[in-house]
Amino acid sequence: MKKIFSSLPFIFFGAFSFAQDSITVTDIRSDEKIISLHFTAAKEDSLLGQVQDKAKEYDKMHRFSLDNSIPMTMAESPVLPYMDLNKNQLPVKFNIPSGVNLPANKNDLAFYSIPQLASLIKNKKISSVDLTKFFIDRLKKYGDTLQCVISFTEDIAMKEAAQADKEIAEGKYRGLLHGIPYGLKDLFAVKGTKTTWGAEPYKNQIIETNSYAYTKLHNAGAVLIAKLTLGALAMDDYWFGGRTKNPWNMLEGSSGSSAGSAAATVAGLVPFALGTETYGSIISPSTVCGATGLRPTFGSVSRSGAMTLCWSLDKIGPICRSAEDAAIVFYYLHGTDGKDAAAVNMPFNYTGKTDLSKMKIAYAKNYFGKKDTLGNEDAVLDVFRKLGATLIPVNFPDSGIYKFDMIGIVIGSESAAAFDGFTRTGLDDKMTRQGKGEWPNYFRAARFIPAVEYINANRHRYTLMQKVNDVIEKYDVIICPTWGGNQAAITNLTGHPAISLPTGFNKNHSPTSITLVGKLYDEATILAIAKAYQDATQWNKMHPDYFK
Repeated sequence: MKKIFSSLPFIFFGAFSFAQDSITVTDIRSDEKIISLHFTAAKEDSLLGQVQDKAKEYDKMHRFSLDNSIPMTMAESPVLPYMDLNKNQLPVKFNIPSGVNLPANKNDLAFYSIPQLASLIKNKKISSVDLTKFFIDRLKKYGDTLQCVISFTEDIAMKEAAQADKEIAEGKYRGLLHGIPYGLKDLFAVKGTKTTWGAEPYKNQIIETNSYAYTKLHNAGAVLIAKLTLGALAMDDYWFGGRTKNPWNMLEGSSGSSAGSAAATVAGLVPFALGTETYGSIISPSTVCGATGLRPTFGSVSRSGAMTLCWSLDKIGPICRSAEDAAIVFYYLHGTDGKDAAAVNMPFNYTGKTDLSKMKIAYAKNYFGKKDTLGNEDAVLDVFRKLGATLIPVNFPDSGIYKFDMIGIVIGSESAAAFDGFTRTGLDDKMTRQGKGEWPNYFRAARFIPAVEYINANRHRYTLMQKVNDVIEKYDVIICPTWGGNQAAITNLTGHPAISLPTGFNKNHSPTSITLVGKLYDEATILAIAKAYQDATQWNKMHPDYFK
């Protein structure tokens, strides 16, 4: 790695490194307030030399840049030492419906499910090229309205679509995603495209590698038509070009950070898209926009070639219009290429069939009826009861377990490290948003989190994982209000899978949702239960009028 500004040892691109022997006992005494310790004068005098020496070593380290793609040597796993997980992959068969025809109103094609589109393509009622052009045209027509597209990938799309048509004509059908267009959150690297991370400083960035997620979908025959918006560096829905809109109410944002993926999918601009989540970035925009968002178990999908925000929390998952579509995408997506130390190959034994009367279905009674939930939760429970489920009231492990902002310490420490150069070189000054709650200031503040506190927060996290899993493992699913209590923070920290489903609308006519939380690596069960709910309701089949 290159040494930076070797002739100017104390100045780095607008950030300053001070001579370390200028650190005094007074500085140490002031810093003691941050770490909640107080040492005697003798102890302060004794440790001064070591603090100065360590600071000199930090200074040496800062002269060598670290790319965002370089991982930590430590790899997070949601698996506790005593767990014995099923690792047997059974055959999975998805049904392609027969008798599917092109709609009289071609715009209705925008809201066809993946199996319906697969039926049209496999039976040669539409070519992948024509279907791809149809969705690209919709993106061009409505993309600016929603501010959901960062870049089109037409050259890639037309090559992939033509290849799909050629293979299908030759009888080489790869499966349900073969020839199906989709969009990627623009933090996944794809050769020949810009990968902007939604942020002004990186809007011309080109990463000449193919991410695992893109590679898996490419191998399944899917057709990439666009790189979609995300909140800058995966926060919220503001990106360097504006703010992504909610397709149900374009006076509101779509939430983030997988903003464009949710908005474009719900508006019928893509059949599906990929998102990522560190703390809510799949579930939140899916809720706000009325999508079905699957946040898989941590480590279920390799993150190689994707922007790193937080090594121990980042996850990749599909954003779709139904649980069945999400199951199809996840089937082709999950696994590892060996380049992500946290990623594993675990089975996904999905059938889509379930008898709710024979399942252990719980609901988090301590979250229901809270003012911070979105409404319609009781109606969701009524649907499950009508479907034969015996609902078991449980207290979701929260109060007395989640005792401090554990996830904030973890995200702050890891994200500030992942974007060390961004802060140290002054590149953060180029971000379009500079508020106290935005990444530039967040990263700066996180520099003051002591390493000891980060490590101890993760030790508390281990205890949290044990206590939460002791509850979750007893049930096939726990139904939770999406924003109930600390559930989102807790399950992101423990790595458990969750799926967000649209459940209607609130008094402001905005979509509402419910979240199903499942056992580790048991996406198949929560997807099947979600499908049962969606088969019995109409909410995921409703689409915003403006885009019909």
